[in-house]
Order: sequence, then structure tokens, then C-alpha cells
Amino acid sequence: MSMNAKVAIGGVAVGIVLLWLLPFWAALLVIVGVPVGAYLLLDSSQRRRLRRVNRKELGR
Repeated sequence: MSMNAKVAIGGVAVGIVLLWLLPFWAALLVIVGVPVGAYLLLDSSQRRRLRRVNRKELGR
């Protein structure tokens, strides 16, 4: 199993646990807020690199 698949499975598991433990709106806030916060912490060159990599993968 690839590393990306393991990360995706872990993310889904954490999302299900959050939905079970917290009210829906709080779980949704955490599930959406953590990736957005991580993206905003990147500097501009890292954001450019991330966008370029994502476009390359879409063009496969």
C-alpha cells in the first residue's frame, strides 16, 4: 500500500471518529480547517510548487 493511500485511510478514520465524538458542525470545522490552516502556513514558493505538482498529476 502506498504512503498516500495510508494517509487517506488515516484521514477518513479521523474524520469518522470526529463525526462520532463532536457535533457535525465542529467536526466539519476541524476536517476543513486543518488542511486550510496548513496551506496558509506555507510560504509563496511552497504554494507555487504545490499547485504545479497538483496540475502535473491532473494532466497524466
